[in-house]
Amino acid sequence: MTRNDRNNECCPKFDPEPWQEKEVIWKDRHFIKETIPQFMHIPLPGTFGKAVSRMWGKIEDARAKPDMNDFIMLSAESSPWKGEIYMTTTKEVPNAENVKFSGTYLTKVFDGPYNDVPKWIKEMAPFVAKKGKSVKKWLFYYTTCPKCAKKYGHNYVVTFAEV
Repeated sequence: MTRNDRNNECCPKFDPEPWQEKEVIWKDRHFIKETIPQFMHIPLPGTFGKAVSRMWGKIEDARAKPDMNDFIMLSAESSPWKGEIYMTTTKEVPNAENVKFSGTYLTKVFDGPYNDVPKWIKEMAPFVAKKGKSVKKWLFYYTTCPKCAKKYGHNYVVTFAEV
């Protein structure tokens, strides 16, 4: 998001270990939300990047920017035609759709292209079942932008299963 000139990076290097097969409990965790149009689960060209930039601008204007090590951007789908993007904030953001997440989430880290999401869901199912839980909603934490994923040599994605 904000360029760190000292390290010439915009996304901090991601450590998958704290997220691998964990249970995360959130109580009123602040996010803002935007909806983007999709065609068969693929965001329409330019919509994802524009939404991310718009959201980040609102967060910065509101001085609601979390520490970059605490920053999470989640993605979800409500249909093949519509997706949601959620960004963490430190407080309510004016002129944005503010939401709070509360609940229990099981997480698992994957490394690969975004179109592997269906495969990741299938691979995560035994982990959820082993915990005796069922999934209410799937969320995906894209840990780095495409440029930083290329730079680091990993495209880590944390799959969140709300249970």
